[in-house]
Amino acid sequence: MDENKRFDTQNWDTDAVRRKIMNEVDGAVEPAPKRKRRKLKFNWKIYVAAVLLGSMLLAGLGWILANDMCALDKGDETYSVTIEEGDGIFTIASKLKKAGLIRLSGFFVLYEIISGAKDDIDPGTYELNTSMDYRSLVHNMYDPEAERREQEGLVLITIPEGYSVLQIVDLLAENGIATKEELVDAVSNFDFGEEYPFIDNSLNGQINRMEGYLFPDTYEFSKQKSAVYAIDTLLTNFNNRVSGDLLAQIEESDYSLKEIITLASIIEKEAIGDYEERANISSVFHNRMERSNSETGNLLQSDATIHYAIRLMGLEESDFSTSLDSPYNTYIHGGLPKGPICNPSLASIRAAVNPNDTNYYYFAYGKDGVSHFFRTYNEHLAFINSDMYAPE
Repeated sequence: MDENKRFDTQNWDTDAVRRKIMNEVDGAVEPAPKRKRRKLKFNWKIYVAAVLLGSMLLAGLGWILANDMCALDKGDETYSVTIEEGDGIFTIASKLKKAGLIRLSGFFVLYEIISGAKDDIDPGTYELNTSMDYRSLVHNMYDPEAERREQEGLVLITIPEGYSVLQIVDLLAENGIATKEELVDAVSNFDFGEEYPFIDNSLNGQINRMEGYLFPDTYEFSKQKSAVYAIDTLLTNFNNRVSGDLLAQIEESDYSLKEIITLASIIEKEAIGDYEERANISSVFHNRMERSNSETGNLLQSDATIHYAIRLMGLEESDFSTSLDSPYNTYIHGGLPKGPICNPSLASIRAAVNPNDTNYYYFAYGKDGVSHFFRTYNEHLAFINSDMYAPE
């Protein structure tokens, strides 16, 4: 044998032979060679467009947040806000939003949490302006007199807007200002002379004699003073607040002071939102009284007046009926009821004397948390039969 051929095996591809033997033994198939990954082409146009769109969205969101927090473009309107004992940060934010002082209640809550502002807000009624930023709003809801009151033995009490005389009496009694019996006697019988000519003395002996004129606000009361003194304080505040230009507007209107306060009290109980809503509700009632149509005549048809009559008569809410025999029932008696049904806020009094100029005759509450207004009964009926309507 040729010596050169004996050693040809030295030229074999050892790895190839091994792979072949293993494939034959295991029945394995040699894997196919990997494909080369296709290189994607980068689209600069799409990337630039996405970056620009994202930047615009962030800038827009930033502007909305900055505008609300810094009051960059929110006008110059003043509203009254009452913070009660026990109000949490969500309640405070909601009240500020309803008053039109902020737009983003959730963002204000976040600000309160991060800044610790909730600890700086005290119970009370405050006059706040839309030009105030978040920091100013918080600063103006701070009561630096709390320590002084404690030393002097005074009690700070906030009377909420829309409280009736009976509710106010209960609130004062609960805080130890006087006994309920003393307070009821003061509002029903005490002769305040000619100092408050708006008091209807024909109602002497009745608790609703001063309904509408016990001004809702935050007061300092001393438990050492009499019930008459406490009631006199509320009446004096009404005299001071319903004065000047506002009183002149009322006197120049077609309505008496009592009629304006009566209308304001109904607006107060019907309203769930800001001043604009109150002015629209006022327009509905003015239109019904002054431009009565064939569908409603001059009936105000306010459920709030019936609820008041029920409480005044000592009945239960289950006795609610649009045919209830009461001079406060605006479903059967045209025009305004016998008198005010609560003690309204300054905003509602202003709305009563300055209604928006509309053709609205109806309104109803929506699930979106606002009142919706309508010119015709068919529009109104379509809404209350829709999924948007929120029954009371």
